[in-house]
Amino acid sequence: MKLGRLNHIGVATPSIADSIAFYRDVMGATKIHTPFDLEEQGVKVCFVDTPGADGAMNGTQIELIEPLGEGSTLAGFLAKNPLGGQHHLCFEVPDIAEARTAFEELGKRILGPTRIGAHGTPIFFVHPKDMGGMLTEIMETPREDAHWSN
Repeated sequence: MKLGRLNHIGVATPSIADSIAFYRDVMGATKIHTPFDLEEQGVKVCFVDTPGADGAMNGTQIELIEPLGEGSTLAGFLAKNPLGGQHHLCFEVPDIAEARTAFEELGKRILGPTRIGAHGTPIFFVHPKDMGGMLTEIMETPREDAHWSN
């Protein structure tokens, strides 16, 4: 396993609308994607682009995530952190199956099956207790180095 590119930082929020206003009005974000529901994971998602080293909007994204209902696993996180906050880090890998096998061989606890994430590519999560206290998402690198766009 090699450390891949930091694709995004997941930020849990009780209100994507309020978070969009914060990133736009306080942080100066200029590229905020349209929020969408990811029903399979019980969340609403909105990506905020950040500038890359070249000044283009191709840096690490902020993934705003809001629970779709009380049954969402994110609802438990917000019950403990009512203002929201950093939920996870997401790193890219070239081959998701190879990465999953490598983590399993290291004895890392993978949370659930590999599934399709918000970028439309396969993902899985690794337990925070096995990752230095951080919930970590591993995602297959999106084709054509594209960010989710809608």
